[in-house]
Amino acid sequence: MAIWAIGLMTGTVLDGNVDIAMLRTDGERIEEFGPTLLAPYRRDIRPLLKETLAEAAEWGFEGPEPEIFAEAERALTIAQADAIAAMMEDEGISAEDVGVIGFHGQTVLHRARTPERLGATRQLGDGQLMADRLGIPVVYDFRSADVAAGGQGAPLAPLYHRALLRRIGAGEETAFLNLGGVANVTWVAADGSMQAFDTGPANAPLNDWMGRRLGAEMDRDGVAAAKGHVDEARLASILANPYCVRPYPKSLDRNDFSAAMAEGLSTEDGAALLTAVTAGMVGRALDLLPHRPTRLVVAGGGRRNPVLMREIAERAHVEVENADALGLRGDTVEAECFAYLAVRSLRGLPISFPTTTGAPEPMTGGRLALPPGRAQPAPSELTDGF
Repeated sequence: MAIWAIGLMTGTVLDGNVDIAMLRTDGERIEEFGPTLLAPYRRDIRPLLKETLAEAAEWGFEGPEPEIFAEAERALTIAQADAIAAMMEDEGISAEDVGVIGFHGQTVLHRARTPERLGATRQLGDGQLMADRLGIPVVYDFRSADVAAGGQGAPLAPLYHRALLRRIGAGEETAFLNLGGVANVTWVAADGSMQAFDTGPANAPLNDWMGRRLGAEMDRDGVAAAKGHVDEARLASILANPYCVRPYPKSLDRNDFSAAMAEGLSTEDGAALLTAVTAGMVGRALDLLPHRPTRLVVAGGGRRNPVLMREIAERAHVEVENADALGLRGDTVEAECFAYLAVRSLRGLPISFPTTTGAPEPMTGGRLALPPGRAQPAPSELTDGF
């Protein structure tokens, strides 16, 4: 039976917001879309998270965690819980109406697996604190079990991308591309099997570049990139990176391809180059798939950048279509995804697969935090909410 779930996502792009979305699902089909909210953090949280990311990069999974992690984890958990509470009050939704919350948390560091070592990942988010604060069960820490078993821990969105592609009746000619801090693609074969991986950087390097040069959050509408010229020789050198041809499954940290790729260029030329890098790496990624798609359904913040969308179409030789034009919600796909995965976790269904994260077998994931006085629903007892 489908239940109402709330999903949360705050990406590595650090735009100062948390995405919240409700979904009624049984973890297999999307029954109904519910309310959404883009909730800005308090002003003090974004600088705290940026400092936390910087310390995480220096830490590199060596030695004890930086002390700032605990401060940031509590602050962002409370901020996201309060944002949920505000949305529920505005929509007239009670805690009893919601079966589960899928709390992704803030990724501060992600290290992909290599032949020599297991990967590692760290998302900040106190699921028990959120459950206690809202009185709703919370599933969190979605990636750790996959990583510990030898998977990449990412991407986790392919299952939900598959559900969305089925909802719009797409076939093998269409893949799903999400442009967040990092870009990831999902392609679904006729038999339902999925191929998915991180294609390369998306918004994170460009946003960092604009922040460093102009103090801006992003290259809004691609204005800077449109004025710049792409250094094709430098672009070709970047696209020669072994990651572009490495067999998947594979995943990236936001720092693996950074704004340093544009060092020495003007603001506009740097924006143009970083935009072209994202597009070029999408093209290289599509070449790796068993069947090269001719159309991409695009979600995430990057779809709002018309220069990036045009560059992907031209450099990847593919039709690009904004998810919104197909009746989907391009801004909240990732938040919806973690609502969907939380329900799967409650039901004990897999959330990662050998062809998505490289896990040794289909794997369940996520940790469950229950508020006082509320029991975990058995899979057979999942019922409709509000």
